[in-house]
Amino acid sequence: MSDINAVPRTDKAAADDVRVGVYVCHCGGNISDVVDTAAVADALSHHPDVAIARDYVFMCSDPGQSLIVDDIKAGKINRVVVAACSPSLHELTFRKALERAGLNPYLYEHVNIREQTSWVHKGDHERATRKAIRLTAAGVEKVARQDPLESIAVDVVPHVVVIGGGIAGMSAAVALAERGIGVTLIEASDRLGGRVAELPSVYPTEQTGEDLIRELRDHLFVEPLIEVRLRSRVTAMEGHVGKFRLLVTDADGASAEVRAGAIILATGFDHYRPADGELGYGTSPSVMTLPEFLGVLRDGSLANGELRIGQKTVKSIAFIHCVGSRQIEGVHAPQADGKVNDYCSRVCCTATLHAIREVQRRCPDIAIYDLHKDIRTYGRGHEDLYLQASRDGALFFRYPDEEPPVVADRSGAAVVTTKDVLTWGEELEIPADLVVLATGMQPRDISDLIAMRKLPVGADRFLQEVHPKLRPVEMAVNGVVLAGACQGPVDIGEACAAAQTAAAKAAILLSKPVIELDPFVAHVQEDLCDGCELCLAECEYQGALTMVEVQNDGGSVRRARVNPALCAGCGACAAVCPPRAINVAGWTLDQFDAMVDAIVAEDVESLARSERRARSFAPLAVTIGEASR
Repeated sequence: MSDINAVPRTDKAAADDVRVGVYVCHCGGNISDVVDTAAVADALSHHPDVAIARDYVFMCSDPGQSLIVDDIKAGKINRVVVAACSPSLHELTFRKALERAGLNPYLYEHVNIREQTSWVHKGDHERATRKAIRLTAAGVEKVARQDPLESIAVDVVPHVVVIGGGIAGMSAAVALAERGIGVTLIEASDRLGGRVAELPSVYPTEQTGEDLIRELRDHLFVEPLIEVRLRSRVTAMEGHVGKFRLLVTDADGASAEVRAGAIILATGFDHYRPADGELGYGTSPSVMTLPEFLGVLRDGSLANGELRIGQKTVKSIAFIHCVGSRQIEGVHAPQADGKVNDYCSRVCCTATLHAIREVQRRCPDIAIYDLHKDIRTYGRGHEDLYLQASRDGALFFRYPDEEPPVVADRSGAAVVTTKDVLTWGEELEIPADLVVLATGMQPRDISDLIAMRKLPVGADRFLQEVHPKLRPVEMAVNGVVLAGACQGPVDIGEACAAAQTAAAKAAILLSKPVIELDPFVAHVQEDLCDGCELCLAECEYQGALTMVEVQNDGGSVRRARVNPALCAGCGACAAVCPPRAINVAGWTLDQFDAMVDAIVAEDVESLARSERRARSFAPLAVTIGEASR
């Protein structure tokens, strides 16, 4: 391993020794039903730098990988191009295959001819095949100019900071401590437990939220590997994966530095708060939110067969779903950033039905009306709540998406006016002593943390993981992982599962004294750099690119320098460098030039148009190779 101080060559690498193996995948028909994969392989076999070209039904399978491994071990090839599905699925698979064969894993290029060709050109097989040939030829031109690269070595601090002391953050901290990893748990409030601690009961165990977290909380305070900091916030964050430095400030203004190799964000969510007058909230004393109603249940106001709020005995309750969720532009008022909450908060239906069942068990004479867009009790066994509530007398009405109910206050009571989709738009007036608004989840304001590390945020404004299946709970910022509702609406079980996953990811990351990072980062060729600092203004990653004083001809000059552990390899600096002194390893400017030439050369297009059959493209590959020189 190295820190890649040397600049990789930008010319064609050892032209007399380039032997590329091209492997075209059928993807079980996903590609070969549209693209003539045999024709692609045949065309590329005539490229001057291609030693072997094959097509196979599943390149990602063990037999498919063995084709590559065997060709490398036999000395037939020293670079590999696989034309297959998205690199996000199997690029790592094939790099590992190269490693097993004893070849540098970065002498590899993955060409996407599924999403970029077969899936978007199903109506024109011939042109799809031509495009696949051009893309694959571009991959050959790129890998032919690729030198071996080595991973970046980063020393590790074997400690994790967990930000957020709700059930997800607590679960993650305990899971890490059980693996022998030290943890600093940072919570802004004066208690642990988060939103769960507020719940009067939890489905299906019927424990109180306080009972649910008590054992977990007690474990935290006696675990020697866990340090709990209440009334504390992260006010500064710098460093990189393996070596983060966080400034933690307590309520009394005292600050301390905490060092960690990884960070788990478990910052939770906020309940949607209706605007004044929205569905009568804030203007009618008969309207409250579901979290406020759960507080009433927790405080014992529902007892002895009746519900009393203030001086009033409640005889009827109307629950309204999807308040602050599944909003529609033009129908609902936007949030402060101009967007509506168009997502489903997922847990509200079950929470509402659970509250209805609690009322029915303890006050069976109270009339229950449920107004919903539709019922989404997605969890296992949650549908039973709906069936039981209906059987015990709750009346369900489905209102139109574009016409939310209207709540008016009349003589100290509320009247809900709506249309019922289930009875073909019948207009209803429902008198209710109490209206409960089932408010959804929305992301907590952690804009300060987001700004510190440029954390990716989704369209719903929750923190965004890289990929829900391939890299769950991981963020694009190396070393930062997610737990719980900070990444979207989840129930308690899902929050704890995400916390366990986040803890496992962090533990794996810190399991060795050194982390190996991909080498695709920027490099500065100091003899070409003129110190203009245009790159510095373009870089969005704090500390990744700096200006340093270096000696030149007996004098001191300023030159750009890259910190490879902080660089994201985005290439923004290379794009604005006038003397072309900056290149991204594995994606040099000369490689880009060669790829573009291979794809857009005019003689390629003119020849392609004259071809009638896909299998007659062998001369085309030769033309592509010549056009790129």
